[in-house]
Amino acid sequence: GNTMHPVTDRLKISREKLSYIVDSTAAPLAAIAVISTWIGFELGLIETSVAGTGFDEGSYSIFLQSIPYNFYPIWALFFVLAVGATGRDFGPMLKAERRASQEGKVLRDGADVDANAGEDGGDLQMKDEAPRRAFNAVIPIGVLIGTVAVGLYVTGSGETLRDIIGSAQTGKVLLWSGLLGVLAAVVLSVGQRILTLKESVDAWYGGLKSVLFVMIILTLAWSLAAVAEDLKTANYLVSVLGDTLPPSILPAILFVIAAAVSFAVGTSWGTMGILMPLAVPLVWTILQNNDMANPENYYIMYATIGTVLAGSVWGDHCSPISDTTIISSVAAGSDHIDHVRTQIPYALTVGVVALLLGLIPAGFGVSPWIMLPIGAAVLVGVLFLFGKEVEDGSKDGGEEQKDREQEEAPAETTYG
Repeated sequence: GNTMHPVTDRLKISREKLSYIVDSTAAPLAAIAVISTWIGFELGLIETSVAGTGFDEGSYSIFLQSIPYNFYPIWALFFVLAVGATGRDFGPMLKAERRASQEGKVLRDGADVDANAGEDGGDLQMKDEAPRRAFNAVIPIGVLIGTVAVGLYVTGSGETLRDIIGSAQTGKVLLWSGLLGVLAAVVLSVGQRILTLKESVDAWYGGLKSVLFVMIILTLAWSLAAVAEDLKTANYLVSVLGDTLPPSILPAILFVIAAAVSFAVGTSWGTMGILMPLAVPLVWTILQNNDMANPENYYIMYATIGTVLAGSVWGDHCSPISDTTIISSVAAGSDHIDHVRTQIPYALTVGVVALLLGLIPAGFGVSPWIMLPIGAAVLVGVLFLFGKEVEDGSKDGGEEQKDREQEEAPAETTYG
């Protein structure tokens, strides 16, 4: 957001659109990426949740199997690309885009924007004399990814790659790879005299501070999950619902529950921490009660894990108190309420498609690989049916619009 808003401002793209792009390509991608801190957290939840259920597959293997059932994150990423490729918008986003394109106002009049999101970038400025060398970013990330790959292979066991990854000590591998990636960045910065050792440590500490709020949320979520475990909440839910709920509708129900909880508490990680230890034992018991606890029906377990993750991300996108939503609007220099108001119609559209064309069919055994392209086609159809091109709202004729743009082009205006 901080990097791109000077570019999008010159292209007359609204800050609301930029913050939507940032938000909808951040959490959805992190939730399904094969290597990320999100995945380390999710693997820990999965491993804890399946312990003692009789579902003996490795946590990383379970996660990989659940990725195709993460319909909302996958289609949210696709929808961002579709909106950009078609040039169509609808709802409040269309109004914001027309304001930026036709009036040159990337922010609405009276918008409340964080001071650190201005043109000066707040505290996020580089040193003027610092060299811009791509390998300073590529090498640390390469060390991170390479260490993860090697670490998973070394700490895992089995004959197939799936067995090796599934049995690997993922938590330790991610910890070591992150540490080595940081050390690589420090060595590069100090070795080229871009930063002093003290400045490198300060930068590292600044990164820690940026996730302190997330750490507090996780601590509280884990505490709540521990309380629920001590109160035998999962056992209670199993006793109440274990014989009444049909397994085929569980993924859809859990998606709605996860979305509601995430919207209310404003955190996807907290929602995962609360619901995963409850949902997995519940689903496993229901499968057992229906004589379906066998590999042929494991897809319901994969869909359950995927839907808890997906529902958490959906609620996180729509909640005005979500940390990622707030960070996205601040980083992009958008009014926070404007970001929420323009993003909700898009998130709702993708969420409804994920529920109706993803989770419900998946619960009845339809392959997600069949539904994924169908859902993508429906989303494109929604854009062409309800969306409009920004230029369609111009009150001026074509030539008059070009003349006005040429007259306004030399003018430099600062918003915020």
